[in-house]
Amino acid sequence: MKPFLLLAMVGFAMPQPAFADTAFRQGEWQSYVGNFVTGDGRVLDTANGDISHSESQGYGLLLSVLADDRPMFERIWSFTGSSLLVRDDGLAAWRWDPASVPAITDANNATDGDMLIAYGLLRAAALWDEPAYAAAATPIVKTIGQTLLVQADGLRAILPGAEGFTDAQGGPILNPSYWIFEVFPAFADVDPGSGWEGQTRTGLDILRRAALTPAGIPADWVQLTDGAIRPAPGFEPEFGYNGIRIPLYLMRAGLDPAFLRPFLKNAPAPDLAKIDVMSGNTTEPIGEPGYRLIRAAMDCALNGTPVPVELQTMTPSSYYAATLQLLMLDHLRRQRTDCLSGEV
Repeated sequence: MKPFLLLAMVGFAMPQPAFADTAFRQGEWQSYVGNFVTGDGRVLDTANGDISHSESQGYGLLLSVLADDRPMFERIWSFTGSSLLVRDDGLAAWRWDPASVPAITDANNATDGDMLIAYGLLRAAALWDEPAYAAAATPIVKTIGQTLLVQADGLRAILPGAEGFTDAQGGPILNPSYWIFEVFPAFADVDPGSGWEGQTRTGLDILRRAALTPAGIPADWVQLTDGAIRPAPGFEPEFGYNGIRIPLYLMRAGLDPAFLRPFLKNAPAPDLAKIDVMSGNTTEPIGEPGYRLIRAAMDCALNGTPVPVELQTMTPSSYYAATLQLLMLDHLRRQRTDCLSGEV
């Protein structure tokens, strides 16, 4: 990753990529917006009945910044602030369903969505020199840091939500894909003392524990106990659509590629896959272009294999796949151009 530069007026450090020439090719961002963002700034999860949630809004904010599209950022932020940031603690209600009245069908927060919203705001504050965005992000970061970073088997870990994850025997239930590694330096600068500076170590320790299991990768929902990791009770012992983000987050944060090896081993070419973590067996391919790009990027990071040409531009298949594909393409085009070959 590029060195962090201090933005003195808002008091935090942000990476400063060359936004004058954004990583998105002509038409990619417009296609994403046309397929997944409504006129009022609601980001649609097209595989789940066109609901919106704090995760989709957070991804939309971050992608708007990466595209250097302030009007779209403002539109997405307006919907997020007015429709989801309605909890007393200042975090976002995680699920908004257009088919329901009231539209919020689950007011619990999803901590990864809150983190993405706050990070998008911090990146926007740095890019567009707008302290108001940082002012909006800061209480979100502090609330998470002070209330949702909890002890789990000797580690300070991210609780997935305010309700429902601490009452299981054996310790809190965690989701390893909530470790969005690139956000932690920025959050530690905004909220020193809450434990953000140690979250990269915690996330990597979770992966080290998982490497000793039959599959070598964590289930989507886990508990940490006695120095080990196990699937959480009440959840399928499965690595799936949550966990496939972990390699993306590792690569975007520039962490040791060795942590990618178990994930690539469990990804039968050309796809990612759902994995039964108890047996290590593949149960279902995960094969849209956005997911295949994550596998191809891992292959490049570990083996120097160029990314296939057909994956080097965004394909708007579904909201989640297209989102992860844009985030992966942004990283490759800015930081790993050696992985891209051939004419697009």
